[in-house]
Amino acid sequence: MDELAHKYEVEIKQREGRQKLTDTVKKELSISGMMDEKGKLKLKGVSPKMLKRMKQEYVDCPVLGTEAHFIQCFVCKNFQSRVMGKVLCKGDSL
Repeated sequence: MDELAHKYEVEIKQREGRQKLTDTVKKELSISGMMDEKGKLKLKGVSPKMLKRMKQEYVDCPVLGTEAHFIQCFVCKNFQSRVMGKVLCKGDSL
């Protein structure tokens, strides 16, 4: 199996409690059909237990240059894979 071509390996960090998604991220999620009208996430192939864990995680995004909620990273076009506490990122500009 070939390794995915990626530019960055970004470490996933944990926070206590949930983080709030920004309004722009919520809007993008609802447009793409990943969030319903009530604000509940509907990510295909992600169990409720994993989703709860994802809500407490964040990454230092090399593309945006800031901390980003992991869910924002997960739905980004640069996201390739999550492997052993790291995210493989293509690193293309948004």
